[in-house]
Amino acid sequence: MIDRVLDFLTGKAAPATARGEHDIELAVAALLIEAERMDDRFDASERTMIEHVLAAKFKMSHAEVQELIAAAEKAVSDATHLFPFTQKIVKTMAPEDRHHILELMWKVAYADGTLDPHEDMLLRRIAGLLHIPDRERGLARQSAIEKLKKLKQ
Repeated sequence: MIDRVLDFLTGKAAPATARGEHDIELAVAALLIEAERMDDRFDASERTMIEHVLAAKFKMSHAEVQELIAAAEKAVSDATHLFPFTQKIVKTMAPEDRHHILELMWKVAYADGTLDPHEDMLLRRIAGLLHIPDRERGLARQSAIEKLKKLKQ
């Protein structure tokens, strides 16, 4: 038991809420939830964006997205850090797919119309954990902003 707790705290083991074959979906959803929570303000536009991008990315129904979000919220609240989530993504996804995940996170961060400094800091940190260079992080940010502008038109 102590070994399991230590493994979890040091990042050697994933959070206990992982869902087997849906680990990658849970990891992505957890990062999106963390981006939403980072500015300490709940905004319906951020939650709507999370639901939209998860449904599109993983081709899920509304009910499946809601279940995934609930599991991700629990995983984030139980986790001491984001490393297990980012490691799952790094080990599972190609670099261009990781770039897309970062772009989705930028969309969530900008969904409320403003970028909080804490959100910016989180996305810089996540980009590093996902092994995305600064230039690629900037390109993901620009792409997200452009796509959000098109949605608002």
